[in-house]
Amino acid sequence: MTNTQVEKTSLVQLFKQAIKGDTKDFTQGSIGKAAFLLAVPMVLEMVMESIFAITDIFFVSGLGADAIAVVGLTEAVLTLLYAIAIGLSMAVTATIARRIGEKDVKKANQVAGQTLWLGMFVAVFVGFIGLNYAEDILALMGASDSILATGKSYTTIMLGGSISILYLFLINAIFRGAGDASVAMKSLWLANGINIVLDPLLIYGVWFFPEMGLAGAAVATTIGRSVGVIYQLNHLFGYSNRIQLTLKEAVLNLDIISKLIKVSAGGVIQFLIATASWIALVRIISSYGSAAVAGYTIAIRIVMFTILPAWGLSNAVATLVGQNLGAGQAERAEQSVWKVAKYNVYFLLSVALIFIVFTSELVGIFSQDPAVLQYASDTLRFISYSYGFFAIGMIVVQAFNGAGDTMTPTKINFFCYWLIQIPLAYVLAQILSLGPTGVFVAISISQGLLALVAVMVFKKGNWKLKEI
Repeated sequence: MTNTQVEKTSLVQLFKQAIKGDTKDFTQGSIGKAAFLLAVPMVLEMVMESIFAITDIFFVSGLGADAIAVVGLTEAVLTLLYAIAIGLSMAVTATIARRIGEKDVKKANQVAGQTLWLGMFVAVFVGFIGLNYAEDILALMGASDSILATGKSYTTIMLGGSISILYLFLINAIFRGAGDASVAMKSLWLANGINIVLDPLLIYGVWFFPEMGLAGAAVATTIGRSVGVIYQLNHLFGYSNRIQLTLKEAVLNLDIISKLIKVSAGGVIQFLIATASWIALVRIISSYGSAAVAGYTIAIRIVMFTILPAWGLSNAVATLVGQNLGAGQAERAEQSVWKVAKYNVYFLLSVALIFIVFTSELVGIFSQDPAVLQYASDTLRFISYSYGFFAIGMIVVQAFNGAGDTMTPTKINFFCYWLIQIPLAYVLAQILSLGPTGVFVAISISQGLLALVAVMVFKKGNWKLKEI
């Protein structure tokens, strides 16, 4: 057998091990192997999450520009919920990874139990708002009367079923922190598979299913995610490799919850800053009509399809950093960051090239409206120009979060998004009359700046001293 054949066999075996989810100590041995075993299921998990977005917009596109705009505006609002879920998830992953690195599985289980309470508290609050104020929320986002008539039920269902979104994020954060990334991956596979099947059936009334229109997309997504959560809970209470949650650890413990909230505060604010910036950009774009919002929405969904797999790599970094810091190996944690950052740059630069060359073909899958296609094409091209910087920035930011240092990325986000991106987008779009193109240019510039600032701060090394 040649050396090449041996390497291929070894790679196949590693891939199978990553999918199977065999327990491994990620604080020992090859960093590249550890990164691969964590990243493969995390990347595949994020592929499934990105397919959620692509699936909905694909089937909804047949209902017209107003329906696409509803999905885009609702998604902009849901990013606030995602910000809370991701912020809490960062605290959960960092804390559990640190406890696993310290070989303290009992305390890791306790953190997992209190995570479920946190998710429920937030879901009750968000669900109440969604069930009672969906139409007001859409109006606040600049929706026209036709969009309001089309989208109220969709927005109500998506916000009302927020517990499925929160638990998918939070429970998967538990598994990632423990190194059980394959369980998180499989839960998204299940949820997404159900969504893909139900979407066309409920939107268009195929077979004996009712024709629910846009509301059907929300119902399909919520059902799919809920089944995924049931799968997660089944593993959490008995079938996970490392986390073995019992009812004793699930009893409310306000002390642990308060510590989680303290660590997650920076993460929540960090993503609220980023997502509030995105909402502001959507608000600027919405002043140019439904076609502009629809085009931007289509392009962002395509971008998400590639960003989320890259986000899988960054999640792997967070786990590696947390577990290695817990094991007292700060230098190994830093080496892991640069190695995975290199992989991410290779990946996203390749994707950027495809986006730039095949822009028309990609956006043409989702719409044939000339105005929508033009806006979507412009969005996709300009965002692609900053993909190299974005690849580095997202890895370094997640390294801070994996260390439990969530305030540093928060400050970076505030500077790059609120002090640079939003004002620049407004000036370019409104004052210099570039329209939506000005917003796309601002996105590109701010992503490049964020990467440069994050790397400069990371090299100082203060994150290595963070205690959680």
